[in-house]
Amino acid sequence: MRKTVALCALLLITLMTGIVAAAPGVRVKDIARVQGARDNQLVGYGLVLGLSGSGDSDKSDFTVQSIANMLKSFGVIANMSQLQPKNAAAVMVTAKLPPFARPGDTIDITISSLGDAKSLQGGTLIQTPLKAANGQVYAVGQGPLSIGGFSVGAGGSRQMKNFQTVASIPGGAIVERDVSVQLVNNGSIALSLMQPDFTTASRISEAIDRRFGTISHARDAGSVVIDIPTGQSESLVAFIAAIEELPIQPDAAAKIIINERTGTVVMGSDVAISEVAVAQGGLTVKIVSEKQVSQPAPFSDGQTAVVNQTSIEVKEEPANLIVLPATAHVGDVVKALNAVGASPREIISILQAMKAAGALHAELTLM
Repeated sequence: MRKTVALCALLLITLMTGIVAAAPGVRVKDIARVQGARDNQLVGYGLVLGLSGSGDSDKSDFTVQSIANMLKSFGVIANMSQLQPKNAAAVMVTAKLPPFARPGDTIDITISSLGDAKSLQGGTLIQTPLKAANGQVYAVGQGPLSIGGFSVGAGGSRQMKNFQTVASIPGGAIVERDVSVQLVNNGSIALSLMQPDFTTASRISEAIDRRFGTISHARDAGSVVIDIPTGQSESLVAFIAAIEELPIQPDAAAKIIINERTGTVVMGSDVAISEVAVAQGGLTVKIVSEKQVSQPAPFSDGQTAVVNQTSIEVKEEPANLIVLPATAHVGDVVKALNAVGASPREIISILQAMKAAGALHAELTLM
């Protein structure tokens, strides 16, 4: 039953892949982005307070020092040897600053424990500056944490959901500085493909030229340069929006993605095979151990004992030798593999062997 369900799931995934590939097209904005409009990573070091004894231990010297420094900034001089940080935790705060973010906007932040805290549940992040790679502060984070789970225990038993040492604050940071975005360079803009491909880049350029005239060219597999037409520089946003809405039929190399841990196989629409013979069989070894009572012979002064009786059964399935015909359609590939009667994990081995034999015309990628 599991084998049938798994093979049906494999067939459904591959057929869905073929349907997507046969779609009329996708928008340019779904496969490319305008160069210059990008996220920027932010990071900061801070303290989480208000924990119920689940914070860092006194072995985390940096937590004790951070608490002392924080109190000192408020005019309180504390003896570090007397500080007990069990209700506090040192954390690293990370965030992404999106393009065109302006001062006063809010962004989401992620808080990760740095010391040996057991849980951040119920804590509050105190004001934490978030810096970019250039060392300048672009946002400040603060607020109550959300861990999206719980951790409760009593009498030596504990139930926990989700990681308790990682939390988030939606909209927990306020942007203090914006990042200048330069979209135009020498009178032109450039598109960066999310999946570089020469054919896709050429098709994007052709679609733009059909709509606006000969104003673009594919610089390489990952970018398309577009000259801004006369009169469009004043309405650049509308011009870029019109380009992003152009329908494109992206191209992709034949590829098979394999996850051996879960037995998942996903095939692209252009996967093809040459005629090849495949033999598939299985060897099953079954070992059964049973406890039996051994009775001594009469008048032998022996004792009754419990012994283990082990039996071994070996069963070898007959090999199925099937010739898979040459095909260039992913649905036919799946039908041919299903005809062998193999499980998903056996299909993975068959695909790898077919690739080694030169009969599978696709790139195998292991996850």
